[in-house]
Amino acid sequence: MLVAGAAGGLGAAASVACAQAGATVVLLGRKVAPLNRVYDAVKAVGPEPVLYPLDLVGATPDDFDELAQRIQAELGRLDGVLHCAAEFKGLTPLLHTDPADFARAIHVDLTARWWLTQACLPLIAESDAGAVVFAIDDPARGGSNAFWGGYGLAQSAQETLVPMLQAELGEHGPRISGLRPGPMRTALRGKAFQPNTDMQARPPGDYAAACVELLSVAGAAQRGRVLELPA
Repeated sequence: MLVAGAAGGLGAAASVACAQAGATVVLLGRKVAPLNRVYDAVKAVGPEPVLYPLDLVGATPDDFDELAQRIQAELGRLDGVLHCAAEFKGLTPLLHTDPADFARAIHVDLTARWWLTQACLPLIAESDAGAVVFAIDDPARGGSNAFWGGYGLAQSAQETLVPMLQAELGEHGPRISGLRPGPMRTALRGKAFQPNTDMQARPPGDYAAACVELLSVAGAAQRGRVLELPA
């Protein structure tokens, strides 16, 4: 199982939950030190994970192809990918958004997710229970989708990507689904909401079980859909 953004709030919680369910987890992330902490937590509850430091901002399609090849060479299979990596600088009006920040958000939150999926799909297709799960945020749950910039636009695009890709792969291809968790108490959300007033936010671990379910055969009912969890 490959978890992109494994050092983040949901990524770390889901990595541990996947290991507890018996999966060997490939931990993909940008910073080595946080990845090492997740590595220790995952190893303590399940099979020894695999570390794969990679900065999605500068990664190319060739880098993702190499990742898929290395997973195949070292593990022999890949049963699923969970996309949790995200980029968000903070609430900013579109008119005042730095062009580089806008492009970076679109790339990390959408383009890089697709490049990674595209590279891994042939390997996932060889699994009897292959699945790709996109963690998708819903900025409007905070009352408005204004000021969320490239990050917010990328969330909407992924809602379209999930059913589109599933329709192309067909009912016998890998399962594609999305997960829209409720508000989570994470560093990313802390850039948009004051923690002391954000009373709806819950620990990311509360949503880890849903990640495991969608990645497993139990998630077949959500094929081509985005599962929305209550706040």
